[in-house]
Amino acid sequence: MPITDAMVRQTAEDLYSWALRKVPDDTKAALARAMEKETKEAAKQTLKLQLRSAELAEQRDKFVCSDSGVPVYFVKIGSAAPLQCDFKTAIRQGYEHLVETIDPPILKHVTNPLTLERGYHGKDMPIVSYDFESGLDYVEMTCSPKALGSGRWAALELFTFPSLEEIETYILDVAIKAGAQHCPPVIMGVGIGGTFDHCASLAKKQTLRPLGTTNPEPTLAAMEERLTRAVNKLGVGPMGTGGDTTVLGVHIDYASGHGFTPVAVCFNCWINRRTRARLYGDGRIERME
Repeated sequence: MPITDAMVRQTAEDLYSWALRKVPDDTKAALARAMEKETKEAAKQTLKLQLRSAELAEQRDKFVCSDSGVPVYFVKIGSAAPLQCDFKTAIRQGYEHLVETIDPPILKHVTNPLTLERGYHGKDMPIVSYDFESGLDYVEMTCSPKALGSGRWAALELFTFPSLEEIETYILDVAIKAGAQHCPPVIMGVGIGGTFDHCASLAKKQTLRPLGTTNPEPTLAAMEERLTRAVNKLGVGPMGTGGDTTVLGVHIDYASGHGFTPVAVCFNCWINRRTRARLYGDGRIERME
């Protein structure tokens, strides 16, 4: 039995709706740990309020934030997965059905950059990235809606043979420029190397990495630890209230490239919207998070 259009449509619709209503479990755990360690009372109370907001949204099946952003999907296709579907069309149809039926309704956040007209639909919407994985017998779909807090303050710069110190300085400069505008505490994703577009993709995918995981590359693991400490010493704190918790994690990946080295930095706000499901050839749709 193949993976069908109907399965992809339903999964695209469900993932976006789930992402608006639930803070991921790893993120709630990280917020709770941060609240225990936080030394500033205003910051501690803000973290407590964020956790309570997450709890109430889940209990009442309501949105955590009114800014639903725009739908962004990542699709990983296993080489052994049986397919009989048009991913692009099915994902768009799932999103369109969601717009018509979701309760509460979502706001018109899809914006034409040429006319500034706002609506629910537009060119290249939803935004979908595809990847292929050898040996897997399923399709994995992830939804991470991008709103102002998680999208506006991303940045990319191209360097020529930079040192690790120069790269870390740039990453920290991006965090300083963002301040509290990205609704902290945030997850920072960083891409190093490759090409302009590939580097940005690496950074975006690193925001999807579960909090608390250790980078398998020792050099990057050490960078992540240093940068997490450095960003938290900026004193921005939860929602700009000051304190020790500006970032919950800095996640970095790299790719080989030419002498020019792009470095990309992006963020997910404290809600860290991220839902994921796997589609199997026997008709199962398994929610992973």
